Amino acid sequence: MVKHRESRSGQKAAGGPGAKPRRDMPGKLPAKPARDSRPAKPSRDLGERVAEPRTAAPAAATPERPLIARTGERPTERVPVILESLGAGDFHLIDSGNGLKLEQYGPYRVVRPEAQALWPPSLASHVWDKADAVFTGDTDEDGMGRWRFPREALGETWPLQLLGVDFLGRFTAFRHVGVFPEQIVHWAWMKEQAEAAKRPLKVLNLFGYTGVASLVAAAAGAEVTHVDASKKAIGWARENQALGRMEKLPIRWICEDAMKFILREERRGNKYDIILTDPPKFGRGPNGEVWHLFEHLPLMLDICREILSPKALGLVLTAYSIRASFYSIHELMRETMRGAGGAVESGELVIREAGLDGRTPGRALSTSLFSRWVPK
Repeated sequence: MVKHRESRSGQKAAGGPGAKPRRDMPGKLPAKPARDSRPAKPSRDLGERVAEPRTAAPAAATPERPLIARTGERPTERVPVILESLGAGDFHLIDSGNGLKLEQYGPYRVVRPEAQALWPPSLASHVWDKADAVFTGDTDEDGMGRWRFPREALGETWPLQLLGVDFLGRFTAFRHVGVFPEQIVHWAWMKEQAEAAKRPLKVLNLFGYTGVASLVAAAAGAEVTHVDASKKAIGWARENQALGRMEKLPIRWICEDAMKFILREERRGNKYDIILTDPPKFGRGPNGEVWHLFEHLPLMLDICREILSPKALGLVLTAYSIRASFYSIHELMRETMRGAGGAVESGELVIREAGLDGRTPGRALSTSLFSRWVPK
């Protein structure tokens, strides 16, 4: 179930206190200086995080490409927009509290750290005690840990399904399980666009991770280019494709640094109807490329605009683990799309607790910032 709630400028903001993306705004609780509340995603476009220290390779020289001076009116704005999910397919958030969240992933009940959950749990402790897997160890955003299986030992992977797409869940050392379910709202929107179009849409999925979004788009009729610099993530994405017997779907799996790829696409004049970009806060590429979100995001969005097709349907940005308001990426997106018309809608992605049955709405857990340009 996906809900879209929004209020226009000047109206009372949706969401509420304690929402992660707004934690550094006036009147909010200050964040701890050593950590952010949302763990950074591993296996992103900038390569694998590793357990042992490694010597950083020198950053590869990024081809100089100045920002384009945009003119014209900025797109209409819709803020704040709260995109809410009550779960979908084999996932829902059962309960949360005391810095933890209790989730259902297919047959398994999973407990993971969640610093945003400042409140006490709603359900009794014996419900939590029946979890099949509990992440323990270092709870810092880059910290590694291990999984504890209180009831019986579980395999590393297990089958899951979201929006009609099969994929593998996996117990990773960074607490993640191979899918970021708050993205369901963006994937459902993209699926609707692809199914409604009277032509095969061209979709670019940057920082594509395990490929669930790419498979959703391709299953809906889109031609997809999936980019991630992690060989392991690309391999996992291909496993997911094979699991669902979707090998014949039109997906290009590109193992490369995202910035290098889109710069080349710009030079070649290639265009896309929908671009999803889900960058990490910081990372390193396979050849020592360094990514800093606040330094490189303006150029990335600028290039993305140039490779949008004349009939483009959307440019979607999500941002995790950054100490900022959604307004920072909202205004950046509006400047980037100056003169393009349409609207920029920005706010937060939230997952609402759904109880043991998956249908009993509870509290909303904020997970990330987002900004999305649409042509109307």
